[in-house]
Amino acid sequence: MLLNLPQNPAPAIASPPEIAAYEAIWMKVSTCTRVANLFRQFNYDRPAQVAWKLGIPEQDITSVQLTIAALLPFDRFQSVFYSDASYPQRLQDARHPIPAFYYQGNLDWLSTRSVAVVGTRKPTALGIRRAQKLARFLVAHRFTVMSGLAQGIDTAAHTATLEAGGQTIAVIGTPLHLPYPRENLPLQREIAQTQLLISQVPFYLYSQQDYRKNRFFFLERNKTLAALSEATVIVEASETSGTLSQAEAALQQGRKLFILNSCFERGMEWPNRLLSRGAIRVVDGSEILAHLG
Repeated sequence: MLLNLPQNPAPAIASPPEIAAYEAIWMKVSTCTRVANLFRQFNYDRPAQVAWKLGIPEQDITSVQLTIAALLPFDRFQSVFYSDASYPQRLQDARHPIPAFYYQGNLDWLSTRSVAVVGTRKPTALGIRRAQKLARFLVAHRFTVMSGLAQGIDTAAHTATLEAGGQTIAVIGTPLHLPYPRENLPLQREIAQTQLLISQVPFYLYSQQDYRKNRFFFLERNKTLAALSEATVIVEASETSGTLSQAEAALQQGRKLFILNSCFERGMEWPNRLLSRGAIRVVDGSEILAHLG
């Protein structure tokens, strides 16, 4: 199901040809690491300049531009490139800064203090309640709640934040026009219209690949979510949960990583492994607040 939303009337920071050039570069280079390294090599030049240096024909860029416009019209989303003044400092400090991202909503939310509340897609009922309680606590103390808009803990955190009248940011692992999971379409629509929805996933490449290649964008999303937030809190996760990739990214990028005490009581290895690497074991939101100052 496509998510074509009326969005902010302000034009995209980058012009459609610049966005198309960026997307054409993805088609030539194809992986997140290679794209990041390429832009670093060219000192984060504008995409049109990088595309020219790579010898990408102008007709290819025009073709990509037409395809993107059919997926999501350019006036329904905005973009930020590394060289833009609005590119977040937290992403610049990341281990591997992404060259660009797309968004819908209020970019000012990135200037607020934010905490990522994340966890398994298949939580227990108690895990859901813990995520909701934590989100409400953070809202009460004027933190923006970030998450990945996945099933389970992510959905609980976003929903509880909205119900409490707080601010939330969703960093997704699909292009802006595609909700995932599908049942979160109404929630993604609300966040895009009233909060902030972010994606680093290229429209064109995603549309040309099958799900087996596209699923790796979720892991890259976790790195970006960890970088953008002041801290990450794991509410509940299994030994094989994708949440653990965000935990690794948070530690690698010098962000605080909190693990709820209940995770240690389930007999799994990952909580103690992360604890030995610098994660912080907490019982409730008040301890998180104390660590964050």
